[in-house]
Amino acid sequence: MGTNLTGLILIVDDNPTNLDVISEALKDAGYKVAIATSGERAIQQAERRPPDLILLDVMMPGINGFETCKHLKSNTKTCDIPIIFMTALTDTDHKVKGFDLGAVDYITKPFQEQEVLVRVRNHLQLSLLTKNLEEQVAHQTSALQATQLQLIQSEKLSSLGNLVAGIAHEMNNPLGFIAASLKQAKPTFADIIEHLKLYQEQFPDKNEEILNHAEEIDLEYSLKDLPKMIDSLEMACDRLRNISISLRTFSRADTEYKVDFYVYEGIDSTILILKHRLQANDKRPAIEVITEYGNIPQIKCFPGQLNQVFMNILANAIEALEESNQGRSFAEIEVAPNRIMIESSIENDQVKIAIRDNGKGMSEDMQGRIFDYLFTTKEVGKGTGLGLAIAKQIVEEKHQGTITVNSKLGQGTEFMITLPIN
Repeated sequence: MGTNLTGLILIVDDNPTNLDVISEALKDAGYKVAIATSGERAIQQAERRPPDLILLDVMMPGINGFETCKHLKSNTKTCDIPIIFMTALTDTDHKVKGFDLGAVDYITKPFQEQEVLVRVRNHLQLSLLTKNLEEQVAHQTSALQATQLQLIQSEKLSSLGNLVAGIAHEMNNPLGFIAASLKQAKPTFADIIEHLKLYQEQFPDKNEEILNHAEEIDLEYSLKDLPKMIDSLEMACDRLRNISISLRTFSRADTEYKVDFYVYEGIDSTILILKHRLQANDKRPAIEVITEYGNIPQIKCFPGQLNQVFMNILANAIEALEESNQGRSFAEIEVAPNRIMIESSIENDQVKIAIRDNGKGMSEDMQGRIFDYLFTTKEVGKGTGLGLAIAKQIVEEKHQGTITVNSKLGQGTEFMITLPIN
């Protein structure tokens, strides 16, 4: 590589003669040059317009070169800029100190023009190679993480889908038998009850044994309660049937192509599956879930994958609410109940889904990292850091949508998902 014509070199020296000599040599070689006459000015200029390399004099009034280097290396904006010290001192201790602070080289005064140009060129080349290598590593790491997420998500979704579908299938057999039996038993019991009433009407004079037995078994109550019991069993069957349908909806296997799907069906099935975590317990009242779907059409999507997104976000919301309850009594939570709001609407041929909780919220730093691979806010051993990273991949890469988070500490968190209709 020849001279870097786009390279910006910042020269820091309080001696005008030194500045003139070095800047003229660098400009003649095709470099862009900036000048600072003190360490303070150098720090300000480097933050405002980071150079590609800094030539820094060691001995200066105010903060010397060592202190200036220390400031620059502690700042995330300037820490990666290569620094070459310029000094008339030749003792080893000064050089060791400079290298310990992060300098990459030394130039000894009085300057030899060719030496300066060679050292500048070499370190610019090395810096450029390092940046290219870092970019390649970052790209390969990102690609590897994306592949890992796809494999984990596919395997997780496949395993979960098979498990849930299997449970739903196993439920259907006994459920169908119970429902069919109740359907047959209901008129049979009605006939038996009617027949007993005929006996009571036709034979009003009962002997003592019959009267005692009727009292012992509370016959009148049983005749009234038995139909109610059968009605309750039928309601329970309907409830189990709805759960089975929700399980099948949640776990439906995705095909190679997107299919038409009502998003609210996936959300409702997820809520039903999480119902046991929403119910009241001895520490808090039930978590309220309020849905306002609006008139949302079917969208082209992979339903199983979207259901996993809803599961991850809703499960996180429940955990955030649980954490916000710490230190609050049952009565205090009743006054300001835990709540999850789910709203959907259409905007610019896209479906927008907002999932909002009134939990403890997140800091700005946490919001910036919440979708990062392996980042988790949970205690060690309780979170993988994959849930929201997978959710982002599903929404943005698989469905060409967007997912964002907006949160305020002490007020709650909102996840906003947008999905194209077609």
